[in-house]
Amino acid sequence: MQPEKIAVLGAGSWGTAMAISMARHGHQITLWGHDPKHVDALSKDRCNKEFLPGFDFPEAIKLNSSLEDTLKTHSFIMLGVPSHAFRETLVKCKPHLQPKTLVSWITKGFETKTGLLAHEVIQEELGKNTRLALVSGPSFALEVADDLPTAVTVASPDIKEAESVANLLRGPHFLTFPSADIASAEIGGSIKNILAIAAGISDGVGYGANARAALITRGLAEMVQLGNLYGCSESSFLDLAGIGDLVLTCTDDKSRNRRMGLKLGKGIGRAAAIKQIGQEVEGVHAAREVYRLIKKHHLDMPICLQVYRILFEDLVPKDAVRSLLSLAQNPST
Repeated sequence: MQPEKIAVLGAGSWGTAMAISMARHGHQITLWGHDPKHVDALSKDRCNKEFLPGFDFPEAIKLNSSLEDTLKTHSFIMLGVPSHAFRETLVKCKPHLQPKTLVSWITKGFETKTGLLAHEVIQEELGKNTRLALVSGPSFALEVADDLPTAVTVASPDIKEAESVANLLRGPHFLTFPSADIASAEIGGSIKNILAIAAGISDGVGYGANARAALITRGLAEMVQLGNLYGCSESSFLDLAGIGDLVLTCTDDKSRNRRMGLKLGKGIGRAAAIKQIGQEVEGVHAAREVYRLIKKHHLDMPICLQVYRILFEDLVPKDAVRSLLSLAQNPST
């Protein structure tokens, strides 16, 4: 594998973790952040004390707050910005991209208001022939930065592109598996955040492991149902970016979405819970966008629907989970 120059756009926890991982594997990384003060702090500390403390940057990581300067020397970019800033970042990138730039991303979630998947947003802004690759799967930033064993899906409409990027990112403890099922990988990475909130709510009100398992299992069925809108097969969700990411996010407290649910289940309101977590909680945005899809296409997705109502309609969490568990007794639901 030849070392590659890769620009990581987004200096949050996940972007920083991937920058560290790829630099560790021999690549030259430029980590871009939109806030010059934050980037200055990263340069000075050689560590992301705000979002990923305790992990020093390898020498191969450079910092930059100028998007134009960053892009003019890179033909491989990786977006790690929140889903609500995804299109805005692409628009800013567009005038400065090199010809045939490979656009990869680790962002998970539907676009706010449009409900589009990330690859659809890229194709709208940059064209149908843009080289694409999504990196998604059961992967906490903390564990990636700590070089703990991790396995992810690398998905692209072009399987050869997926294989190329998978080979590039693969390391001794960072396993990559190429896939051409990009829609299912994106849906899995988005819906699991809503379901993790549901699992956290259930645990927060004290309903135990049995209830959590029921919600995860029925949640997978909802993931598959939404995938049907995009022509995804049921089996396409039985991989790392589907059930793998779902199980991880629903069961481990490193998940911000699960922690969000735990706080809601204990009676803390949405705004206060987000403030306490102190970072983006993608499941909140995803719940709103999936609710729109449920209404538009008349989908039977009661878990996602109840999470939306808890978040935005002040539904009592304990009542919502009790209702969901009664629905789970009916296999036709």
